[in-house]
Amino acid sequence: MRSTSAATALAVLFSSAALSVAAAGPASAATAVVASPGGIVTDGQRVFLGDSSAGKVLAADHTGAVRASVSGVAGVTDLALSEDGATLYAASPARHEIVALDAATLGVKARYAVATDTGPRHVAFSAGKVWFTYGDQWDGDLGSVDPAVDPETGADPVALAQFPKEGTSVGMWGQALLDTDPQRPGVLAVGETGLSTGSMAVLDVSSGTPQLTAWHSGDYSLNHGIGDVDLVAGADEVLVNGTDRDAYADGKFAKAGAYPAGQRADVASDGLIAQIAGSKVAVYRPNAKQPVRTYSVTASDVAWAPDSSRIFALVPSGGGYALKALTNPTLNVPTLTVNAPATAARAKPLTVTGKLSATVPLPAGAQLSVTRTDIESPNGKALPAVTVKADGTYSFTNTPPAGGKVKYTVKYAGDATHTSATASDTVEVSRAATSLSLNNNGKVYGYGADVRFTAHLGKTYKNRTVEIWADPYGKDKPKKLIKKGTVNSNGNLSAVVDMKRNTAVTAVFKGDARYKPKTVKSTAYARAKVSVAVSKHYKKAKIGTKTYYWFRKSTDPLLTTTMNYYQGRQQRFDLQVYYQGSWYALDSEYFQLGPDGKSAVSLGAPGEAGIKARMRSVYVKGSSGDNVNATTYSSWKYLYFSN
Repeated sequence: MRSTSAATALAVLFSSAALSVAAAGPASAATAVVASPGGIVTDGQRVFLGDSSAGKVLAADHTGAVRASVSGVAGVTDLALSEDGATLYAASPARHEIVALDAATLGVKARYAVATDTGPRHVAFSAGKVWFTYGDQWDGDLGSVDPAVDPETGADPVALAQFPKEGTSVGMWGQALLDTDPQRPGVLAVGETGLSTGSMAVLDVSSGTPQLTAWHSGDYSLNHGIGDVDLVAGADEVLVNGTDRDAYADGKFAKAGAYPAGQRADVASDGLIAQIAGSKVAVYRPNAKQPVRTYSVTASDVAWAPDSSRIFALVPSGGGYALKALTNPTLNVPTLTVNAPATAARAKPLTVTGKLSATVPLPAGAQLSVTRTDIESPNGKALPAVTVKADGTYSFTNTPPAGGKVKYTVKYAGDATHTSATASDTVEVSRAATSLSLNNNGKVYGYGADVRFTAHLGKTYKNRTVEIWADPYGKDKPKKLIKKGTVNSNGNLSAVVDMKRNTAVTAVFKGDARYKPKTVKSTAYARAKVSVAVSKHYKKAKIGTKTYYWFRKSTDPLLTTTMNYYQGRQQRFDLQVYYQGSWYALDSEYFQLGPDGKSAVSLGAPGEAGIKARMRSVYVKGSSGDNVNATTYSSWKYLYFSN
């Protein structure tokens, strides 16, 4: 046992003078996030978090927003509040000290050096003192800080080796877990972490000197490793790992019951248990087997608000842990189901059934509100309330006036012990079919023709609106609404399309309360715009009934095609010659169009007189590189070669 009173007093004086090392940071509205959890404790207005890797302590309000922070608390591992809530104590094993912070501002009030190579690790406040554990796996012990001791008098506020050895045979074997209960001042729970067998103790520290109330050595008869200990409010019990309740009496521990398996927990002042169990946080009433409420959230630690109005959980967030408030923990969440038929006939009665159930009994004669949403009541129409039967089931009958998707929404408003619950189901209610037609399907038009498309709508209930959409071929032209309106007295609505491309025209009737929607499509085709210019001829003259372009036999005719352009488009060049009264195909070849839509082809001089030839340019749907237009042929151009 080391004597460190002089060194401790000097360390406290020095650290108090160097407060700038751990100055409190400004308030922030950001959500509290820690990289590595180093303790969590709450008071009536704030939640305090330790960030071990950052060496910081944060203060957040009950919404989770950061209001203050302080750095310089190296490797912080645990936090504890004084009984009056004025001082926050942080364990700093990296600097072997207990740091006292002003709970209101997070300003450093004092630093208490702990003469150990390992720790302090866990802290708790009871009977006016800060209790802490320290040491390694083989020589763990309990220490205390008495804030009332003034180091300037030469007295040492820090005391080591406080764990009572008499009656424990071996004492502590590691840096033990600590817990206190505000309702039971002077009682300290201790959970051994150095042995897998799980030694534990309850100490009476009300006199300032720990006295052994109960002890259990690690023999596997009670626990198999301890990761969390909590004093149980209102009972002489310790909750281990959020699961096992171990009662203590006559200096010994004995099994007293268990909650469904969990990993760790926090006990509220009124005895409620907030248990971490895998990816859930469950709330239990004392000794209950069924949870009052279950939150689907993965948490590393939890802490109750002093008034039990909410639970604060540290949940994974972006590589760290964010503070999340779990509200209404004492309200049970009911399960509500709604079962409606998949299909039903319009204007015919249908029956909807369901069940309201909860793990906490519901009040007798619970009422459910019902709303029907359909085409004619898009904002919902209230139906008569439904009473739940004793077994939780309910049913009601309704006659849907409108067809289409009809949704029945059922809601339980909640009560003093239950949250609200809402559920719904949808019925496909039958509607009659109407007729809708659209002209011009399959027709082919010249390039740029203005074509009138007329939709004809048959009998409907109230809706007489039709939409006409045009979808030109090609990826560069989107589908576009070109007309929307009420059909005339003959049931017709027309729109004009500028036919420069093949176009799918669609007429849409969106239905009404008694008639189903309907869509029809008419695809019309537009020829390409193709022309050919001939040059290098020396004259034009007729041979028979045809006009020919005359070339010298040594001249190369130049034939320039102009076509409406589309990316990647080619024109097909067809060449024929005249022989013994008939035209014979000589060659067909594809040539790329330039961005200006032109393609110039030099035919080549034949070197012989008396030859008749003809050529044309062709856009071939598909083969010319796209399907944007209908296949289109230019007129033939006739060529004659003379001497």
